[in-house]
Amino acid sequence: MWQDMAKFGKKLVERGLVESNFGNMSVRAGGRMFITKSGTPLDEINEDSVVEVDIDKPSSPDSIASSESPIHRAIYKNTAALAVVHAHPAFSVIESLLGHDKIIPPDSEGQYILHEIPVVRGSFGTKELADNTSGALKDHKGVIVFAHGTFAAGKTIEEAYFVTAQIEHSCKLKYYCDMARRIPW
Repeated sequence: MWQDMAKFGKKLVERGLVESNFGNMSVRAGGRMFITKSGTPLDEINEDSVVEVDIDKPSSPDSIASSESPIHRAIYKNTAALAVVHAHPAFSVIESLLGHDKIIPPDSEGQYILHEIPVVRGSFGTKELADNTSGALKDHKGVIVFAHGTFAAGKTIEEAYFVTAQIEHSCKLKYYCDMARRIPW
């Protein structure tokens, strides 16, 4: 399990979707989840970088798990997700800072895969953010947290990674298209 997390952690960093020590990921296994430890560089994940915690209630291993564990828990409790990737892609964050409540992808792939990308709000690690994120992921594959980053859900880490990459691709295209519209030709 950690091997897939390591593979896609490296891809997240290589593609610039997250800086090494930021972001996290998890995989559901029944009533438990395997989640990256707090401060784990995603391009250096090994078997000691992941901790197993209960989905239904916090426990002592939570003290070393990612600070975003409450959001991962809420996603698993409220959706059919089996894997979650949380990243900090720049264009996704920029688009959220521009005040959008949702992003409509300008590209055909983004429209087909994502339809729209909700922008949710809430302070980091709070119940409010956990509820807003998991609520939006009931009907969407990924969300952008205002001024923070993305959460993407899937049946596998690969799928959650793919959704993360597609969100960023669509946000990047939207940003450049919006800028081009402002240029007086």
